Amino acid sequence: MLRALRVRDFGLLWAARAVAGLGTSMLVVAIPAHVFAVTGSVLATGVTLAFEYLPSLLLGPFAGVLADRWDRRRLMVATDLVHVVAISMALLARTPETIWLVYVAVLGQGSAAVVFRPAAQAHIPAVVGTGPTLTSANALSAVTTGVVALGGPPLGGLLFAFHGIGAVVAASAAAGLLSAATIAMTSARPRDPGAAARDVLAGIGLGLRHVRHAAATRGLLATNSLYLLANAALTALLVPFGVTRLGGSVEVGYLLSALGLGFLVGAPLSRRLADRHSARTTVAAGQALVAAAFALLFNSTAPPVALVAAVLLGLPAVTVLVSVQTWVQRTTPEGLLGRVSSAFLTLEAAATMVGAFAGPAVSEVFGMPAALNAACVVALLSAPLTLWLVPRRPTREADGEIPAGGAAPARAP
Repeated sequence: MLRALRVRDFGLLWAARAVAGLGTSMLVVAIPAHVFAVTGSVLATGVTLAFEYLPSLLLGPFAGVLADRWDRRRLMVATDLVHVVAISMALLARTPETIWLVYVAVLGQGSAAVVFRPAAQAHIPAVVGTGPTLTSANALSAVTTGVVALGGPPLGGLLFAFHGIGAVVAASAAAGLLSAATIAMTSARPRDPGAAARDVLAGIGLGLRHVRHAAATRGLLATNSLYLLANAALTALLVPFGVTRLGGSVEVGYLLSALGLGFLVGAPLSRRLADRHSARTTVAAGQALVAAAFALLFNSTAPPVALVAAVLLGLPAVTVLVSVQTWVQRTTPEGLLGRVSSAFLTLEAAATMVGAFAGPAVSEVFGMPAALNAACVVALLSAPLTLWLVPRRPTREADGEIPAGGAAPARAP
C-alpha cells in the first residue's frame, strides 16, 4: 500500500489531500456549533447542513467538465485558495443578522471541495499510472480519508470549545494554504487541449454518453448509489443506537475507532483484491459483507460483539470503495475521467443526503430496530444487483468506448 508514496508527485498529492481533508473536516462540528451559539436556532443550524449538500448536487457535473478541460494541478491549487477565502467569511458572522455570511462561506467552501475531488481523482492515474501502483494509491487514499473523517470533526469541536470559531477557521485556512503550496510543488503534466468539449453542456453530455454506453461503469454507478444510500441511513442511526443500546457516547467513540481500525487492516487486502479480481466480484462481495456486518452490529446488545462487528465492517467497506474507484480510473478515457468521477461523486452526495434523512425518518415512524434492519436489507440487495447489472466479462468496446469528440483511447485495466 505504501509503494505509491515512492512516486514523488503522488506523495505530495497525498499529503496535500490529507491536510486539506483535515482542515475541511474540522468544520463539520465547529460551523454548526457556531451558528447555534450565535442564533440559538435549530432551524438556522439545519440550514447550514443543507448548504453543505447543495454544491455537490448542483455543481458536480460542471466540476467534472472543469477537471477535464483545465490543468488539474492548477485547478486544485485554485480551489484550495477559494476554500481559504470562503471559510474566512465565517469570522464576520457574529450576530443573528449576519449569520447569512456563514451560509455564503459554507457554500463557497463546499463548491471548492466539489471541484477539487474529481480533479484529484482524475489526476492520480496520470501520476502513478494504471498498474498495481494505482490500487496502492487508492487504498492509501481511502485509509487516509477514513482516518481524517474520524479525527477531524472531534478535533474541530474541541478547538471550538476552547478557543472559538476563529481558531478553527484559522486552522482550516492554514491547511488550505499548505495544501495549495504542496500541490504547486508537483510536476506540471501536459494536457491534450482538444480532450474536452468547448461547450460546458456538451461536455457534460459526452460524459453521460460514455456512462450510458459503458455497461459495467453504468451498473456500478447504479448499485454503488443504492449501497451508499443504505450506508448513509445506517450511519445516521449509529449514534442513537450506541447511546440507547450500548451505553452512551463513549461506546459510540469506541465503535468509530473500531471502524477506523477495520479500514486500516482492510486497505492492504483491498489492494490485492482489486488487482486480482474483477470489480463485479469484489464490489458485490464487499456489499454483501458490509450488510452482514451492519446486521451483526445493530442486532447486538453486548459492546464487545458490536466492536468486533465494527472492525469487520471496515474490511469490506474499504474494498468496495477502492474497487469502484480503481475501475473508473482504469477504464475511463483520460479526457473524460473528471466527468465520470464527478458523476459518481454527485450521486454519492445525493444518496448520502437521502439516506441520512430517510434513516431517522423511518426510525421515527416504525422504530429504530425496523429502520436498521430495513437499511441492512437494502444494502444487501445492492450485491445481487451488482451481479445482475455489471457484465461478467466487460469488453473494451463496451466499457472503454469513446464518444465522438472524446479523448484518447481507453486504458486497459
